[in-house]
Amino acid sequence: MTAISTRAATARTRRRRRGRVRRVTPGIIVSYVLAILYALALVLPLYWLLISAFKSRIETVSRPFTPTFSSGIGHFRDVWSLLDLGTALLNSLYITAVALALTLVIAVPAAYALARAGGRVATAVERLYALGFLIPGFAALVPTLLLAIKLDMFNTREFMILYLPGSAQPLAVILLTQFMRTVPPALEETAMMDGAGRLRILLRVYLPLIVPGIATVAILNFISYWNDYLYTLVIVGVDPGLRTVQVALPTLLGNQSITDYGLLCAGTVISVLPVFLVYAVLNRRMENALVQGAIKG
Repeated sequence: MTAISTRAATARTRRRRRGRVRRVTPGIIVSYVLAILYALALVLPLYWLLISAFKSRIETVSRPFTPTFSSGIGHFRDVWSLLDLGTALLNSLYITAVALALTLVIAVPAAYALARAGGRVATAVERLYALGFLIPGFAALVPTLLLAIKLDMFNTREFMILYLPGSAQPLAVILLTQFMRTVPPALEETAMMDGAGRLRILLRVYLPLIVPGIATVAILNFISYWNDYLYTLVIVGVDPGLRTVQVALPTLLGNQSITDYGLLCAGTVISVLPVFLVYAVLNRRMENALVQGAIKG
């Protein structure tokens, strides 16, 4: 009798669970609709960009969302030679890679010092870094230009390599500081008892544990550096031997009386490929960082 009652109770529980799973509320429907609309808002522009790179000038306007591939890879070949995109990509890669390395070299020790320092001085320094978020990027354009001229570094890529890490320090330092504060102090104390110095502790103890945070900072800054247009245009200029890919692409609008959107889309696809490759390599680390932050929060 007890076994029969148990089976009956189990059956009722399963029926309730099925009823809960099958129940569809208006809130769930609205959530799914909004999620689909948001996904379409992200995917459709990328889809249009990709298929337009293979279309003729007329087809990009007459049949914007129909894949035709009438021009083949001709647009990619033309835009590569017309804008000398090989040189532009190398310039962008040079500025971005060196500036990103310099950003991490400066931000990691600063974040370690803030994470393990205590007292009012450390708090004041951290708040000073946070003030960097209050300064709009365009507000510092004129002083930055005057500084480049004063240092005799106007129209040089090297000035951008020095400027970009300076502009990225507030975000990089504050993010890495929060990651380093999650490292147990006992690990540092154990390493110090074994005779390790501060630099060795930073390299051997902290860095392996904050790889997700470093990947997050690297992705965010890579995208920012690679896509920078205003400062690169003003400081580096439009010299074909120095300009970056983001400065080279808009010149297509001035070279032709009627814009060839297929040609422009082909150049844009080439310019965004490095960003997708970097994200594909580091996205797992960034996702781990977000999950860890959510669990610890």
